[in-house]
Amino acid sequence: MNKKVRLAAAVGAVALAGAMLPSAYAQKSAAVQSIEEYRAMLADGNPSELFEAKGEDLWKQKRGPKNASLEKCDLGQGPGVVKGAFVTLPRYFADTNRVQDLESRLLTCMDTLQGLDTKAIIATPFGKGEKANMTALATWIAAESRDMKFDLPQSHPREKIAYEVGKRLFFERAGPHDFSCASCHGGDNWRIRLQDLPNLTKNPGDGVGFAAWPAYRVSDGQMWSMQQRLNDCYRQQRFPEPGYASDVTIALATYLGVNSQGSKSVAPAIKR
Repeated sequence: MNKKVRLAAAVGAVALAGAMLPSAYAQKSAAVQSIEEYRAMLADGNPSELFEAKGEDLWKQKRGPKNASLEKCDLGQGPGVVKGAFVTLPRYFADTNRVQDLESRLLTCMDTLQGLDTKAIIATPFGKGEKANMTALATWIAAESRDMKFDLPQSHPREKIAYEVGKRLFFERAGPHDFSCASCHGGDNWRIRLQDLPNLTKNPGDGVGFAAWPAYRVSDGQMWSMQQRLNDCYRQQRFPEPGYASDVTIALATYLGVNSQGSKSVAPAIKR
């Protein structure tokens, strides 16, 4: 094939590709729009309402060896105060000398107020037994702060340390695929197939990323807490499973939560 023929073939290929781009873009845009419409329809009857009702009942119900409710649990706003607590967590608690997220704080209250075996709860699989109760509690507590803006404190030295540790964990590459959290959530306008991947290194906006969990997962018909979401991120990276309510997951949540400062919570949301 002479130079003129090769050049003509190359020009023809570029022209064909150019003609196909608008069609491909239109197809992708139509698909994304269809998914958004599907989510909007589901949101009208978000099953999370069932978990909210269960969580509220569990908060008020006397349970455990001490036959006590969680109504005196201090989530950071004072004993028994639920409204507004979710959007300030994780935060430092003097009584445990730890930075705690919602679920680790609930574990503390279940132990001290109700006498429940928290080690057994930690060892229970997601969606089973007391771990399912924990998710319901987290769902209701999150719902009590819906549409409120995240405002995580960073005044205590341990809160600042948690943020910096979480940041390092977010960017740490490891595992058989040399992945990190930033591999999927470290840039703007990224997606896997038709799934948008928000940039979590900065404020992604109202109801995005950290501001959307707990959420109901349509794909498996389950309510997921933030701890379960982080656990699944590690699974997808082929990392070892992190400990439930561990310092690792709390540090990551602190990084994500502080980055979401000022954005509105839509939790409990609904996801694919």
